[in-house]
Order: sequence, then C-alpha cells, then structure tokens
Amino acid sequence: MALKITDECINCDVCEPVCPNDAIFMGELIYEIHPQLCTECVGHFDTPQCALFCPVDCIPKDENHVESQEQLLQKYQQLQTQKSS
Repeated sequence: MALKITDECINCDVCEPVCPNDAIFMGELIYEIHPQLCTECVGHFDTPQCALFCPVDCIPKDENHVESQEQLLQKYQQLQTQKSS
C-alpha cells in the first residue's frame, strides 16, 4: 500500500529528501506521493522514512492503493531495475 500526505502537511521539506524512490514531490499546495513509486521503503528500510521523520504525523497509508508486502517488494525490484538501465 502506498502512503499519502494529508492536508495537515506544513511543507516542512523533511519528507522529500528522505524518500529513497523519489516518490515525493511538491504538489500545488502541499507535498504529494506518487503511488507508482512508493514502496513504503520496502527494500530500503524497515520503516517508511517520510512517516518516521514527519513532525506532524500526516503520512498515513493510502487506502486507495492497497498492496501486499510481496507487491511492494516486486515494485521495489522493478524500480531498481529501471534505475540501473
């Protein structure tokens, strides 16, 4: 399941640089997470780094993008393959 950033976001700029998949970007008003790139840090870390460092706790799981651990690992592997090509 991908994560999402809620409108409680204060645009503190902490989440974007800690995302190992470059899934976080500045949206029109707040930061957003591209669900096709978010692996919840599976393959990189044990805990999603954006949620870990967020000072306002505004990064929950996105119920609209449900994925199993296996699917997240497959996505991670695909992203790594794309980066190395």
